[in-house]
Amino acid sequence: MLEDRDFAQFIARIKQKTDIDLSQYKEAQMKRRLTTLRMKHGFQTFEEYWKAIEQNRSMLNEFLDRMTINVSEFWRNPSRWEVLQKRFFPEMLSASNRVKVWSAACSTGEEPYTLAMILSELGALQRSSLLATDLDTNVLQKAKEGSYLERSLRDVPPACREKYFKQADGAYLISDSLKQFIQFKQQNLLHDTFDTSFDLIVCRNVMIYFTEEAKHQLYHKFSKALKPGGLLFVGSTEQIFSPAQYGFETADTFFYRRV
Repeated sequence: MLEDRDFAQFIARIKQKTDIDLSQYKEAQMKRRLTTLRMKHGFQTFEEYWKAIEQNRSMLNEFLDRMTINVSEFWRNPSRWEVLQKRFFPEMLSASNRVKVWSAACSTGEEPYTLAMILSELGALQRSSLLATDLDTNVLQKAKEGSYLERSLRDVPPACREKYFKQADGAYLISDSLKQFIQFKQQNLLHDTFDTSFDLIVCRNVMIYFTEEAKHQLYHKFSKALKPGGLLFVGSTEQIFSPAQYGFETADTFFYRRV
């Protein structure tokens, strides 16, 4: 009981300090992750851990990095990106002179750079607005730098690897020709208001960490942020079972269209 109260008080303090509401994440996963982090530093309680976070900015940054999920790679689930490249982007580009795209929870940047590569290959990057957001400023900085290990590139088509990357000191650096078209920005999906009139929102492999109530809230927010006919592209474990309640219809596997 004391342990539960200790963790609940920690959640309340974090929300007050950062506007991050940990109660909207699945508790078992979040508590396990943060308990491991707390014990790594030798703190017996979350009360002790909170005092350390208050006094030490690097401890706060480590906490933020651990509680966000930063696993990403280029062209994750390639067949879904192929559908976007061969079907949905051409449809959008034929219907409008400009496309507005948002990579939500973009992590270290592999997803928005994948979008930029596809749009470039379609000759449409200069006709595109590409926003990439994440809660974690550390991963956003890595995304802006655009330096990646080879394992992140395993699904990148050879022609794109040749065209958009250069090797330096054991890393692969993304081309400046893509960087200039992406706006990276910090954002709290659960707390902040969203821009509107997007043609495409990509939010993959993030919703699985939220409670059902938080997911419900987010799907409604995404729906309102899309223009009519706009698409939400989700991860391979995040199928929406009743899309109509959010104003969506299924457009393809893991793609939902706002009606």
